[in-house]
Amino acid sequence: MSAPAGDDDDPYAGLRRETAAERSDRNWVELLQEFRVVQTGVQLLTGFLLTLPFQARFATLDGFQRAVYLTTLLLAVVALTFFVAPVGYHRALFQRRSKARLVTSAARFARAGLATVALVFTGGVLLVLDVVAGRVAGLVAASGVLLLVVVCWYLLPQRAVRAVHAERDAPGPVD
Repeated sequence: MSAPAGDDDDPYAGLRRETAAERSDRNWVELLQEFRVVQTGVQLLTGFLLTLPFQARFATLDGFQRAVYLTTLLLAVVALTFFVAPVGYHRALFQRRSKARLVTSAARFARAGLATVALVFTGGVLLVLDVVAGRVAGLVAASGVLLLVVVCWYLLPQRAVRAVHAERDAPGPVD
C-alpha cells in the first residue's frame, strides 16, 4: 500500500507505507500521548486553584490579586476543557469513518489548550510573586515566564518547522 497523494505536510509520506486511515490512527495515538502528558498537570493546577479561596490568607488579597486569581482560574478551566474536548469529539464521531476530522479537531484543541495553559502559568506566577515579593516582582517574573513559554512552545518549534521545510526544498546533489 502506498501513501496517498496530498501529503505535502508529512515528511514521511514517501517513506511510510500506510493508508490515510492508518496515518489518521497513528496521528490520533500521538495526539493522545501529548494529551496524557499535559492533561494531568492541568487538572492538578486547576484543582489547586479551586482550593485557594478556602485558605485563610485568601481574604487578604487585594483587588488586583483577586482579579488575577479569577482570570487564572477561569483560564485553567478553559484549558482543561480544550484538553478534554477531543473525548467528546471522539464519542460523536465514533465509528463514523471520520478519524481524519477527529485528528484535525483534536490538534486544534491541543494548540488552543497549550496557548491557554501558557496564560495560566503566567497568571499563577504573577499571583504568587505579587503576594510574596510584590507587584513589580510579580509582573517581571510573569513576563519572563510568558516569554519562556512563547520561545519554547512556539518560536523554537516554528524554527524547527522552517528548517524541515528548507531541508525538503533544498536541491539535491548535482551529478
